[in-house]
Amino acid sequence: MSEGIVVRKLETIEEFQGCVQLQREVWGENDLEVEPSTLFVVAAHTGGQVLGAFDGSSLVGYTLAVAAVRNSMPYLHSHMTGVLAKYRDRGVGRMLKLYQREEALGRDIRLIEWTFDPLETRNAHFNLNRLGAICRRYLPNLYGVTTSPLHRGLATDRLVAEWFLDSPRVITAVAQGSVEPMIEGGQIALPSDLEQQKAEKPERLPDVQAHLRKEFTEWFARGHAAVGLRSNAQGIAYVLAPWSDF
Repeated sequence: MSEGIVVRKLETIEEFQGCVQLQREVWGENDLEVEPSTLFVVAAHTGGQVLGAFDGSSLVGYTLAVAAVRNSMPYLHSHMTGVLAKYRDRGVGRMLKLYQREEALGRDIRLIEWTFDPLETRNAHFNLNRLGAICRRYLPNLYGVTTSPLHRGLATDRLVAEWFLDSPRVITAVAQGSVEPMIEGGQIALPSDLEQQKAEKPERLPDVQAHLRKEFTEWFARGHAAVGLRSNAQGIAYVLAPWSDF
């Protein structure tokens, strides 16, 4: 599926400006929500990452990460990853993340974090099941209410994905393409018609978001982590397990 796609570091002003243009194509033309090329310059020169996926000479996806430190431990915060619509479902996003992992490990960085909307189950599946990340923190309205149509006027609640790059869980996910949670401590169910609500009844979403905020906050306080997304006849649910298992 990803045949012919090459991932590499980006280094020039022209390449960083290409990322800015790609943002507009992926997320829209609202300049208030577009990261400027200067941020890409800073990330590339201060220990972060700017990675691009190319089809020939065309930039079709990118990842931007900034250098970070917590409790004296260096890690990377992956701020955004974008892939052109016609290149999705071709493995480009996974290629970018796996290159990101290898580059970080090559610098003895063993943790990459990023945030994602818990209402976006496609992203949750990719992050938890396909990459092997876990979540132990829920950040209410992290970025404030924005003008982006993607946020639907909702508070920007986010889960923090922690990707422990050389953990057995992540090594398994990388080698096998996915990892299934084997030990369950509980589940947080999502409405079976969530995607329909997004498209047709967005006025219901604040209640769904409030439910998730309450459930995740309580589970995390009890020492559990979100470790997967599971689908069954009743719908979709986040799977929780004790931190000590991971």
